[in-house]
Amino acid sequence: MARATERWGYGKRLWIKRDDLTGSVLTGNKIRKLEFIGAYALAKGYRTLVTCGGVQSNHCRATALVAAQLGLECHLVLRADERDAAATGNLLLDMLAGATYEVLPAAEWGRQLKSTYRHLEEAFRTQGRPALMIPTGGSDSLGVWGYISAAEELGRDLLENDVTSAVVAVATGSAGTQTGLTAGAAMFNLPLRVIGYAVCDDATWFNRRVATDWASSVERWPSLPNIALVPETRDHSVGAGYGLANASTYELIAELARLEGVVLDPVYTAKAFEGLLSDIQAGFYDGVDDIIFVHTGGVFGLFSHQEELMCAIRSVQPERRGH
Repeated sequence: MARATERWGYGKRLWIKRDDLTGSVLTGNKIRKLEFIGAYALAKGYRTLVTCGGVQSNHCRATALVAAQLGLECHLVLRADERDAAATGNLLLDMLAGATYEVLPAAEWGRQLKSTYRHLEEAFRTQGRPALMIPTGGSDSLGVWGYISAAEELGRDLLENDVTSAVVAVATGSAGTQTGLTAGAAMFNLPLRVIGYAVCDDATWFNRRVATDWASSVERWPSLPNIALVPETRDHSVGAGYGLANASTYELIAELARLEGVVLDPVYTAKAFEGLLSDIQAGFYDGVDDIIFVHTGGVFGLFSHQEELMCAIRSVQPERRGH
């Protein structure tokens, strides 16, 4: 990103891995995980994919569309967040893809999700439509293969662009992408330092989750090497919490879109990119020449943030008059 490098790089080169271009409506990092999840569902004879997330969940939208492509049914368990009541963005795409869904109040999400999953699994089995129960974000010992594969791909990217070592920065929310990249970099002995930028919770939670998910993956798949991962997470750009962004985050979305034609989202990528830029400015990456930002998608979620984005657009560039 030549102009972003000039604007924010402080002598470093800023690269972007466009995982927001993994499809059209199938955009985003979830597709890499669902490639393996979908194949497993077909191989094992499942007829339904069940997963969960917020009403504007990128993962739920991607799962609904993958299910439609594979001729499977899809059912979503959605969390009713305050701003997401309208049938717009990801929820509209869920409905277009034919997914059925139910909505749990946000306050009851933690208490009800496990029991809801148990009920749905039994109900679909009884109806002769066995369901593969997919966790939030597709982040488990099956989905991890998606970003192990992506790490191998990044290794080829380094060679093609004559980059001898780099930091890989990525938004982390359910830890699956972070786990796969961290494990893949270690497995393939890549000159990559993977750093997750938390969009919820704190660094301790994510580092523990990565280690736990990797241990589960090694236990499930004997072909994986039993290597000790050392995850790194930064948590200073979480802000007020998951899905809650500051005015500066929205302004960064508008500025990067005008600078590079790259559109971030306020839930994941913009928070991570903002955290990355603050770390660069603070000297956290002194001695690093190349930084690769993984764009994990999320553009459809923008449409439930219209008011904040319009304020950011006016802030970045005053309204033009005339034609």
